Amino acid sequence: MHIVDILIFIVYLLGMLGIGWYFMRQNQNKEDYYVGGRNIGSWHIGLSVVATDVGGGFSIGLGGLGFAMGLAGSWLLFTGLLGAWLAAVFLIPKIKKLEENHTFYTFPQIFQHFYNPKVALIAGIISGIGYIGFTSSQILAGAKLASATVKSLDMTTALIIMGVVVVVYTVMGGIKAVIYSDTIQWIILMSGLIFIGIPIAIYKLGGWANIRAALPASFFDITNVSFIQIINWGVSIIPIWFVGMTLYQRIYACAGEKQAKKAWFIAGVFEYPIMAFMGVMLGLLSRVAADAGMFASLGYESVANLDKEMGLPLLLRTVLPVGFLGIMLSAYFSAIMSTADSCLMAASGNVVTDILGRFFNFSDQKMLRVSQLATLAIGALALFLATFIQNVLSLMLYSYSFMVSGLFVPLLGALYWRKSHPTAAIWAMLLGGITTVILSILVSGKYFSLPLGLDANIFGISMSLITFITLSNIFHKKRIV
Repeated sequence: MHIVDILIFIVYLLGMLGIGWYFMRQNQNKEDYYVGGRNIGSWHIGLSVVATDVGGGFSIGLGGLGFAMGLAGSWLLFTGLLGAWLAAVFLIPKIKKLEENHTFYTFPQIFQHFYNPKVALIAGIISGIGYIGFTSSQILAGAKLASATVKSLDMTTALIIMGVVVVVYTVMGGIKAVIYSDTIQWIILMSGLIFIGIPIAIYKLGGWANIRAALPASFFDITNVSFIQIINWGVSIIPIWFVGMTLYQRIYACAGEKQAKKAWFIAGVFEYPIMAFMGVMLGLLSRVAADAGMFASLGYESVANLDKEMGLPLLLRTVLPVGFLGIMLSAYFSAIMSTADSCLMAASGNVVTDILGRFFNFSDQKMLRVSQLATLAIGALALFLATFIQNVLSLMLYSYSFMVSGLFVPLLGALYWRKSHPTAAIWAMLLGGITTVILSILVSGKYFSLPLGLDANIFGISMSLITFITLSNIFHKKRIV
């Protein structure tokens, strides 16, 4: 990597840290740190939502799908479009209506309103654990990108560098820094892909005709994906739009229902088709480059020995000229930071508000300091976790599944079913989450396969639903709204 590219990347990192420092000086209390004063506009929120949801992890993960299966991998983010628009129609109006008479900072506080503090505490623990895992996936994505792009940088060193930068920036800035920098970061990423990454890669690979001839027709077939695979993605991703702490923080940060719904519609369109096809396209192009032996000089002589998620950063390193590589590296790291900082904020909010807040009564000023310390500690834990799991997309989907299988059914019950009972919510969260975790471990360890290739999360949600309905009917107590 040329010194010019390194300098461009360093300037970008310093700029992001500068934003964090600026907003650290603006934050006065918990209200500023977690929900940004509740008056942020639709476009900032919408771009922040899509930057957080897609981010670097899905960007690298989409590149891996494009490398392995081609354009059909784009269906992964179609489920994001559905989730965003369903949440805009069915969730946001109810949450903003509740906000007229209540002050919320986290998602589990919704459970406290409908159920009781014990349910909220368990929800906070589940959400916090899930977002620690998701933060780890983003740090891992950044490390893969950096280690594949900078020849002398090994994966462990890259993990440490990525983790430290992300954690320090997030600790300083709070939600305003996260949302406003997300807008900048997303513009950088989109501009880099549209005007630099994709055009130069196509040119270096000999044009579109050569690319089509280099791969089987299945790579260009949008239908080359099984219905079961789409169902698995949908069950893991669509419900997260209803239980994601990062998304609730942005709902609270919106000035009103109209602004929040507009932000979610914006986010959906940017997820699919815009980012979905650009991500898998770069992955597909990296497959062409790998098959052509363009990565041999970098130590990857065989496609069989290449981590498919490394294809995209290796492509950028190989085809981009001096200066442009630094810009694209900054663009992808922008996406990674936009998700990692949001997930750190979510996990911090869960730990401080939903867990520590149950046992300690902090003043506003002390709460701000405790929040920053919690963010630092959680970031360190996420970095440690990232050293154990080396597949970005798998780590993200595991984190998604754990939260979805535990939290989705009790939330729907709270919002739409008057027989919902706190005891049913607790057992549905525990059994749903545990079922998914156990099945995921057994399947990943190849101890057995699930029927029809279905995802473990489907069985976790089913267990949660059966438990919730059965126990709610047994107790048969009306909830009080």
